[in-house]
Amino acid sequence: MARESESGLPIEPVYGPDALQGWDPEEKLGEPGAYPFTRGVYPTMYTGRPWTMRQYAGFGTATESNARYKQLIANGTMGLSVAFDLPTQMGHDSDAPIASGEVGKVGVAIDSIDDMRVLFGGIPLDKVSTSMTINAPAALLLLLYQLVAEEQGVSADKLTGTIQNDVLKEYIARGTYIFPPKPSLRLIADIFKYCRAEVPRWNTISISGYHMAEAGASPAQEIAFTLADGIEYVRTAVAAGMDVDDFAPRLSFFFVARTTILEEVAKFRAARRIWARVMKEEFGARNPKSLMLRFHTQTAGVQLTAQQPEVNLVRVAVQGLGAVLGGTQSLHTNSFDEAIALPTDKSARLALRTQQVLAYETDVTATVDPFAGSYVVERMTDDVEAAALELMAKVEDLGGAVNAIEHGFQKNEIERNAYRIAQETDSGERVVVGVNRFQLDEEEPYEPLRVDPAIEAQQAERLAKLRAERDQPAVDTALAALKKAAEGDDNVLYPMKDALRARATVGEVCNALREVWGTYVPSDAF
Repeated sequence: MARESESGLPIEPVYGPDALQGWDPEEKLGEPGAYPFTRGVYPTMYTGRPWTMRQYAGFGTATESNARYKQLIANGTMGLSVAFDLPTQMGHDSDAPIASGEVGKVGVAIDSIDDMRVLFGGIPLDKVSTSMTINAPAALLLLLYQLVAEEQGVSADKLTGTIQNDVLKEYIARGTYIFPPKPSLRLIADIFKYCRAEVPRWNTISISGYHMAEAGASPAQEIAFTLADGIEYVRTAVAAGMDVDDFAPRLSFFFVARTTILEEVAKFRAARRIWARVMKEEFGARNPKSLMLRFHTQTAGVQLTAQQPEVNLVRVAVQGLGAVLGGTQSLHTNSFDEAIALPTDKSARLALRTQQVLAYETDVTATVDPFAGSYVVERMTDDVEAAALELMAKVEDLGGAVNAIEHGFQKNEIERNAYRIAQETDSGERVVVGVNRFQLDEEEPYEPLRVDPAIEAQQAERLAKLRAERDQPAVDTALAALKKAAEGDDNVLYPMKDALRARATVGEVCNALREVWGTYVPSDAF
């Protein structure tokens, strides 16, 4: 009897040549590094060098996070990935009443250039690649990073990294939005233009399906809604007067890797193929780099369990293997204790060692796209592609990603799938080791890493000192210039950078934009 995949598609017990009847390898596969990029975006993939090993880290104060980054670099991390606390993600200062109880909890608190200097103190920004998981205030964190680099004597054209900057998925699955969709898209277009002129090697957006997957999206939903968001961003930039080949090579994506290896490999291959065709056929991109879907992968946090947490080491290894076999460009492996609390130094090191074992002790880096021509994987790739295209067509029928968001379409589809998963887990139909089968009578004690609640008061003291020391008239002038740019058509990043250089805080800059653009309030349709 056939099983179903995570996307609800049939998986047959045996596949043979008939699974690919009428299948054209030239049309479906091509060569590695060539259109339609099913086999990977680079000709040599990992045979030349392995993927970038990133570790997502950030907690408490900038000082604590800086120490963790230096440890990760010493352990062999090739790229940093910054987690910010919720007040920073929402554009609030640590001493704002709304930030109470959340400062430093799920990431590092960054209130001003003073914190950013500490966060990257002693880390050569021309030598590391830094990814920042920040969306609504992405422009601010990028500019703070650039300002700190300039103080180090590093020019902006030497900086490499990524800002997530994907606000549409916030309305769908995550909720850390600030402004309504229209000004948010305008801000993204301004970032594209600014980076093309000022920070040319920076990836200006990481269009994210990861958070949709964590909210319950199936693999087909994950890539369908992510690519639909990507199409909306491209349309926005083109409508703002940019040539597609001027910005598309710097677009990147962010996906999850689940334990279901075969479907995950198929998902990644299908996503590359769909994106290449969309960029070529809808947008007329001519630069081959504009057709490449380059992506970062994080292993599935939602699949980690607080019960028997050491079992998560196995889950993460399997998930990481799926991401590598699927052709990811960079990878973050979760720590085994993240279902309980922030990872300890030891668990973060073990997560990195998992990637290093995959890269250096297995043979998955010896050949490009080892699953090419596999009856099962090629059929599953076609099936996932067809399911994703059907969902993308429904988004288009609603008028595109933003209109579909206003209708609650993506959110409703994801919630329906999440409910199905919960039902299957509760009934035991879906086995979760240590949770609904193979339990222990008594869990072993585990001492998690805890964030010091005194951090909130420390950040408030730093902010009070900053406001007392800075040139307040210069801050006021810079914020007024920012509001004027936001009211008109000028690129807001230039006056924003002046304000941050003058030591305006993240909250003050975001509040200036709130005064002009307003804030987003979900409709009852959600």
